[in-house]
Amino acid sequence: MNILGISAYYHDSAAALIVDGKIIAASQEERFTRIKHDYNFPIEAIKFCLDEAGISEKDIDYIAFYDKPLLKFDRIIETYLAFAPQGFTSFAKAIPLWLKQKINIRKEIKKNIGKSFQGKIIFPEHHESHAASAFYPSPFDEAAIVTIDGVGEWATVSIAHGKDNKIKILKELHFPHSLGLLYSAFTYYTGFRVNSGEYKLMGLAPYGKPTFVDKIKEHLLDIKEDGSIWLDMSYFNYCQGLTMTSEKFHDLFGGPARLSESDITEKEMDLAKSIQVVTEEVMLKMAKHASELTNCKNICLAGGVALNCVGNGKILSSGEYDKLWIQPAAGDAGGALGCALFTWHQLLKNDRVPEEGDSQRGSLLGPKYSNDEIRTFLDSVDAKYTFTRTDDELTEQVADLISKENVIGWFKGRAEFGPRALGARSIIGDARSEKMQTVMNLKIKYRESFRPFAPCVLEEDVKEYFDIDQESPYMLLVAPVAESKRKKQTEEETYIMNNDPDLIKRVNVPRSEIPAITHIDYSARVQTVDKKRHKAYYDVIKKVKGKTGCPVIINTSFNIRGEPIVHSPENAFKCFLNTEMDALVLENFILLKTEQAERSEAELEEYKKSFKLD
Repeated sequence: MNILGISAYYHDSAAALIVDGKIIAASQEERFTRIKHDYNFPIEAIKFCLDEAGISEKDIDYIAFYDKPLLKFDRIIETYLAFAPQGFTSFAKAIPLWLKQKINIRKEIKKNIGKSFQGKIIFPEHHESHAASAFYPSPFDEAAIVTIDGVGEWATVSIAHGKDNKIKILKELHFPHSLGLLYSAFTYYTGFRVNSGEYKLMGLAPYGKPTFVDKIKEHLLDIKEDGSIWLDMSYFNYCQGLTMTSEKFHDLFGGPARLSESDITEKEMDLAKSIQVVTEEVMLKMAKHASELTNCKNICLAGGVALNCVGNGKILSSGEYDKLWIQPAAGDAGGALGCALFTWHQLLKNDRVPEEGDSQRGSLLGPKYSNDEIRTFLDSVDAKYTFTRTDDELTEQVADLISKENVIGWFKGRAEFGPRALGARSIIGDARSEKMQTVMNLKIKYRESFRPFAPCVLEEDVKEYFDIDQESPYMLLVAPVAESKRKKQTEEETYIMNNDPDLIKRVNVPRSEIPAITHIDYSARVQTVDKKRHKAYYDVIKKVKGKTGCPVIINTSFNIRGEPIVHSPENAFKCFLNTEMDALVLENFILLKTEQAERSEAELEEYKKSFKLD
């Protein structure tokens, strides 16, 4: 039986296909259209999923959509009526799209899929889709499930119990009281873009001090012991306006929101730290209450807030649970996979047998390109390359390049599903290098210098370098760098780390044996790499260890600021050619920058200008 899951019309449209309960393919639409966070109907992602399974529209038995549009529309109408006549501008902007597409989603699906589709269309609730995306692929027979996001239909937080093939929602927190929207309000206020800048706010937090925590708790929200929250909506504008925060919010924190691209000050650092502290407190209380409700020692997380890997790490280290599993595509894209799995297990009552590790296979569910396809492209652009006949030869050469501090674009195997690059579409380098974080941020990613990068570490060596006691294959847990690997700072370095307003100076203070991935608070967003999920990538790191003694490399997504992660060899080659990357791996081809045709400074600047900034 073929079940196609779809998420669309809000943020990160995606499609996922399961066949007889097995996950076959999944991808976000943005990877194909090159429109970051593309919310349109995922036509290209659907086509890919069907092609991957070798089926057509007529072979689809069920299509599952990730939420109930009519229930969501009910929330929008009720919210407008509660605030009317305020909010008319926001309402007038939203309604045409609802009347044209969203409210008639069944018609939209049939129009876009085609007349040959004769199956049924299913509409689980938004948080049912999220919960299913977290529990069903997990390795657990039974688990508490916590979903935290901005808002679905009405729910902003849900606690569920998953056992065998069934999920039961036990408790919900409803709009407008939302931890996700609270965090997004601070994302907006500190000058970052909502729905994409939350990562930046989390990355900025360790540079600040929690000086605003008391003010946030006193004025903005009331935190209950069960983790539920009540927000004072007079400080917010998202119910009735086109911004997240109100003038009252601005008065409370001493002025208007920071303008995008303006200098980041101590104020923004302290705000980031303060809202991160509050978010962690709420997440921990929610997780504790979920344990009380379910009596489970395993927990699954989903929803956009589950991408807050610092909070996830705090839940794991709290001792409330033995094991934690987080959906790699925790945001709305993952809802496409969740609603398909929900249909198969919950609605059609098919059995579930958890797999060791998980059943998401490293989340490597996207497209793959053959060596023949890549050779054809490279020859068409007159690229200079070396072809390695075996993966052993390839990984040996790549490990040698990394050990010599080269920055490499790595494009091999099936693309990742979700926002993280996990060793298929990654930019990689030497974690021991003191200059690597700045080089990658400013000369390759074209983004803020303070943003940290993630370490990829051999699974068998993780405990030597990081204080973590479970695998982390999806880069969704932050853990402290082991004390034994930390560097003792001089008085001058300590002063710079704690007081210097220049973020670049703070970033450049070496803090451990692996400075390129050690954040200012000695933390790191860890990915453990095993041979089962990532054979060639594992072998690269293993050989780097053989050459340098260090089983850790630096990893970031293969894209530059404002663009989705690269999808095709063409995307990868363009990014490689027009940044200061040293080498590019496309399957078994290796390209060196020094061997490619030179581009003028004017061409390079024009290329950089072509990217949208977020």
